[in-house]
Amino acid sequence: MTQALVVEEFGGPEVMQIRQVDVPAPAPGEIRLRQTAIGLNFIDVYYRKGLYKPPTMPFVPGEEGAGIVEAVGEGVSQFQAGDRVAYLGALGAYAGVRNLPAARAVRLPDGISEPLAAGMMLKGLTVQYLLRQTLPLSAGDTILFHAAAGGVGLIACQWARHLGLRLIATAGGPAKCELARAAGAAHVIDYSALDFVSAVRDLTGGVGVKAVFDSVGSDTFARSLDCLMAFGMMVSFGQSSGVVPPFDVLSLGAKGSLYLTRPTIGTYTRDPVRYASMAAELFEVVSSGAVRVDIRQTYVLLDAVRAHQDLESRKTSGASILLP
Repeated sequence: MTQALVVEEFGGPEVMQIRQVDVPAPAPGEIRLRQTAIGLNFIDVYYRKGLYKPPTMPFVPGEEGAGIVEAVGEGVSQFQAGDRVAYLGALGAYAGVRNLPAARAVRLPDGISEPLAAGMMLKGLTVQYLLRQTLPLSAGDTILFHAAAGGVGLIACQWARHLGLRLIATAGGPAKCELARAAGAAHVIDYSALDFVSAVRDLTGGVGVKAVFDSVGSDTFARSLDCLMAFGMMVSFGQSSGVVPPFDVLSLGAKGSLYLTRPTIGTYTRDPVRYASMAAELFEVVSSGAVRVDIRQTYVLLDAVRAHQDLESRKTSGASILLP
């Protein structure tokens, strides 16, 4: 038995209830992991609210974590008991011990701690696919990145600087703007004080940016289209402010033959070979010091309700983890 946070009905943070759950022997193709750290992400909120549908009800939220392998199921040859691993994309993380498919786990190099890995797998691999795979980007290109003081955003600021990209960041309030600036943003716009469309146009001489990366959704989507140059790409990868409402696709043509994509990390990490390659690149940029992942909030697992409240009220910045 292990302690876990269980959701039996969709709703606010209070629907997560502490339960004792059984952890059977790992099935074929699975590993049993004693977790030492668990990632906290907005996707956990989407599942808790029912915006993303879990495969079963009740369910245990959480998509990433790290720890020590305790046992392996039949057919698992890449891991053995005692290995340090991290994982992404396996629902059920909010628990002390859990089983998960071995294909979702990656071995941790010596220079990456388990808490660090738990705080960066989803966020870091999100930045990897955004900046390295979603569209061709070259040194000197100008991009706009919303919510740049969040966990994903701070990694993006650093990785963009490492790649030679000119990243224009948006954040709310002076403190968060300073975080994005310190992380490597070329320019920072306080959207609580300035109209970000006008600011972007001023910073680009009226040309616009090659791409907008938007995890905010409803509050920023429509105006972000006005920040793009001709043939620019709108990358909508989240909806922390609400789901993007339906819009007239003809506006993409009227605004400059724009492209629109709605990528998901699940698609990019579905293939094990690609997943391993993405993780290897993430570990390399972190180990080299080019990207620093800042764990700014740490909660005990049983205080996950407060962690979700802080996350949704935008009290957090950088990465957050839960400790079993």
